[in-house]
Amino acid sequence: MRQGRQAAARWLLAAFAALLLSACASPPRTPAAPGVQVWTGRLALAVEGQASQSFSAGFELKGAPENGELTLYNPIGGTLAVLAWSPGSATLRAGGTARQFPSLDALAQEATGAPLPVAALFDWLGGKATPIEGWEADVTQVAEGRLRARRTSPPPPADLRVVFER
Repeated sequence: MRQGRQAAARWLLAAFAALLLSACASPPRTPAAPGVQVWTGRLALAVEGQASQSFSAGFELKGAPENGELTLYNPIGGTLAVLAWSPGSATLRAGGTARQFPSLDALAQEATGAPLPVAALFDWLGGKATPIEGWEADVTQVAEGRLRARRTSPPPPADLRVVFER
């Protein structure tokens, strides 16, 4: 009887350890065409005073401001949403459905719950502090894989933090 309990305890411990390790796993990268920019990592967007608008996820950003895709992942690597855009089209795929939006900005607002300048992320992640009205980007740590941007207007203020690799 005692051996049976010990075996069950070892099995539970092994299952728990496997679960913990899977939570640290990175989602599989989608192969990109040669010459296409690709960044992966984690991002967090916090809107002051708006707990329901705080957002954190793993991500893969590829393409360009004119034509690209942003995939958002939960902590265990499952896909939360895929934002895809091209000239004249902006689509959000989540929960088995696809919805169209009039612009990339409207699409990002719906997906994250707060305004997020996705088009500017390409320059910011590349180390270029392209000005966006209401946002201040700190690209001084991009070489170390870190980016921070703050939205100062319109209120409420927001804070975007990105940890990434290329």
